[in-house]
Amino acid sequence: MQPEPVNNRVKIVLPNTLGYERVAMASLASFAKMHGLSADRIEDLKTIVAEAAINAMQHGNCGRPDARVTIVFKVADNTINVKVTDDGNGFNKEVKDPDIDRIIAMLDKPVGFGVFLIRNLADRVEFKTLPEGGHVVEMLISIN
Repeated sequence: MQPEPVNNRVKIVLPNTLGYERVAMASLASFAKMHGLSADRIEDLKTIVAEAAINAMQHGNCGRPDARVTIVFKVADNTINVKVTDDGNGFNKEVKDPDIDRIIAMLDKPVGFGVFLIRNLADRVEFKTLPEGGHVVEMLISIN
């Protein structure tokens, strides 16, 4: 197995503060454009990284100011792979898709949209608990 080229991988460590997900969105958009992802799919990629980062900050790290969110993205085999890792206990991976009609009728809380968007915009998604602590959401988007 050959070592992974350094120029195909970017790592960003964000403070656990809402708003910093935009740093990852902008960086990932530039990275994806450099590697030939279409404009529409770049917008999808920005959405999934923002939703995963916000979930990591709010639910994984429970808003702790000392926690961090690490985002790693790389390209391999015509695929952009994005991993968003938190320092916390993660969240319920079995989040059901939101029921829009029930939310409009105020029968359900407006929650679960982030995971819903991630599942529907990424080509593949995995939620994992890390043995050393924390959780990671791994998302793949095909370039072609």
